[in-house]
Amino acid sequence: MTVLETTDPITNTPTPPAVPEVPDVPAEAGNCSAPQQQPDRRPDGHDRYTISEVVVFTGLTAHTLRWYERIGLMPHIDRSHTGQRRYSNRDLDWLDFVGKLRLTGMPVADMVRYAELVREGDHTYGERFELLESTRRAVLDRIAELQDTLAVLDRKISFYAEADLDAGLVRQVREDVREGVREMERVR
Repeated sequence: MTVLETTDPITNTPTPPAVPEVPDVPAEAGNCSAPQQQPDRRPDGHDRYTISEVVVFTGLTAHTLRWYERIGLMPHIDRSHTGQRRYSNRDLDWLDFVGKLRLTGMPVADMVRYAELVREGDHTYGERFELLESTRRAVLDRIAELQDTLAVLDRKISFYAEADLDAGLVRQVREDVREGVREMERVR
C-alpha cells in the first residue's frame, strides 16, 4: 500500500499518513480465526480512505469494490488529483449495509435497484420499503426453514446419543458378565 501525506482541505495543513493497524493473525488461522478488530475510523471531514484501507475495514477485495462501483452498487466515489479512489465514512457505512443485504441472500440486481432508488431521492421511499420488506419476508422464511432443519438435526443427535449410551450400558453389562464368569472359574 502506498501511503502519502495529504493536506486537510479545510485547514490546508498537512495531515499525517494514515496506516490502519491490523492485528497479527497466524497464517494457519486463515479465515477461521476470531473476528479481527477493525481499525478506527477517522473523524468526518478527515475521512479519506484508499482502496487498500477499505479492504482492511470491510474484508472485501479491491476487485469487489471496483466491481460494486462499476455495476452501480456504490455511489460515486471521490478521486484524488491522481485518480485514486478516496472513500469516506459514509461509503464505509454503505458497504456495511450492502454486506448485510448480501447476508440476506438479496440478489445483486435487487441491491443495485435499491442503490438506484436511494440515488433518486426521498420520493422512492415506498419502493425501497417494498424491496426491503420483501427481503425481510424471505429472511424470515429462511430462518424458519433453518429452525426446522435444526430440529431434525437435534432429533438425530439425541437418537445417536441415546444409542451410544445404550451401547455403553450393553458393553458394561457384558463386561460385568465376563467378570462374573471369570470369578466363577476361579472359584472352581
